[in-house]
Amino acid sequence: MKCDILIVSGLWNSGPEHWQTHWERKYPAWTRVAHRDWNAPDRDEWVAELDAAIAACQGRPILVAHSLGCMLVAQWARSGSPLKAAGAFLVAPSDTEADSYPIDANDFRPVPLEPLPFPSIVVASGNDDYARIERARAFAQAWGSKLVEIGDAGHINADSGYGPWPEGEAMLEAFCRDLDP
Repeated sequence: MKCDILIVSGLWNSGPEHWQTHWERKYPAWTRVAHRDWNAPDRDEWVAELDAAIAACQGRPILVAHSLGCMLVAQWARSGSPLKAAGAFLVAPSDTEADSYPIDANDFRPVPLEPLPFPSIVVASGNDDYARIERARAFAQAWGSKLVEIGDAGHINADSGYGPWPEGEAMLEAFCRDLDP
């Protein structure tokens, strides 16, 4: 894949069988945003860490986010950073405003509902424990993202059976091809 990719994992990072980890192993040039604390995210700290990772890229990266990482991308986009992303591939965005969210995510509330300043796609599941499909649709609409619903796929992670996830990789490749050079 010819795009510069920056992997933006969510809460607790992505484990060894998660599709983000499989893709990172497959494409060693791809970089994962590092966070000091994966278990107790602090929005301002995470935004600064994402900004630093984008600054370290050679050009404008494609942000490949999962779960809370999607909310981080939206928070970063509204942060006023002068840095730019080429686009965002947002998988299973978590609803940090939902009572069912597994941690106190007050730092990530409210969910940004402004259009993202770059092309984006939201990949959503009909039975995601971290965001009802109606909320995922609302996020995609507010962000100006293309929405792809993939049926009942849980949280689209290793626990839901999404290890290497070649279908997702094909969606990412198509997204990259469609971006302006």
